[in-house]
Amino acid sequence: MNIVVLVKQVPDTGAERTLSEADHTLDREDADLVLDEINERAAEEALQLKESVDAEVTVVSMGPDSALDAIRKVLAMGADRGIHVCDDRLQGADVVTTAKVLAAAVRTVEDVDLVLAGNATTDGQASAVPAIVADLLGLPPLTHVRKLDVDAGRVRAERETENGGATLDAPLPALVSVTEKINEPRYPSFKGIMAAKKKPVDTVDLDDLFPDADDAGFLVTRTRVVEAVPRPPRAAGIRITDDGSAGRQLAAYLIAQKLL
Repeated sequence: MNIVVLVKQVPDTGAERTLSEADHTLDREDADLVLDEINERAAEEALQLKESVDAEVTVVSMGPDSALDAIRKVLAMGADRGIHVCDDRLQGADVVTTAKVLAAAVRTVEDVDLVLAGNATTDGQASAVPAIVADLLGLPPLTHVRKLDVDAGRVRAERETENGGATLDAPLPALVSVTEKINEPRYPSFKGIMAAKKKPVDTVDLDDLFPDADDAGFLVTRTRVVEAVPRPPRAAGIRITDDGSAGRQLAAYLIAQKLL
């Protein structure tokens, strides 16, 4: 069984983040970058499957040189090999371009049975890339999964909905995106960290994945940010002293702010 896990390096949500003055994208030089937690859970699910069946796990990530750290972490957890899509032309890539590139990278893996991903990254929160990748690969998409079973050439998944739950079933090969409820990811052991240094990672670019593409026609992004300004400091609030009319004052204020 061949499993591919899609992972992404993202800015640490607990650290300060700034935008580049040139194009208003994330300034990675000053950012604390980490493997997205939801991708750790997708990787953990792949590794649990590997422990129950004869499987090879390939990690795929698109990003600059630093994204190799995210791949190495999953290799340290127990994955077998990695594919790093690294190309300066992909800076600021939108959802559709990202999905096209990831799908092309998955195609380089022979006889893929299962593709695993997080349902949404913490930086973009688009929650669309896995479904687009599935469409491009012609795979059934099982998205927002909280429990997964693979048996007899089929995948069965439980999805949590606003009104309860849903059970999904599809033949392999398939693509599954998971939620934070799927599992608790393992910590890489020292032995795993040392072993990861020797595991193969193939670095590819757009020319490798799309040898016949015309650069002029490969649209990396269809939008651009023309201006970004810092969030204004919080203004001092209005203090209301309760002299018996506080309720009326509060109601008047909410009405003036069009909140009532």
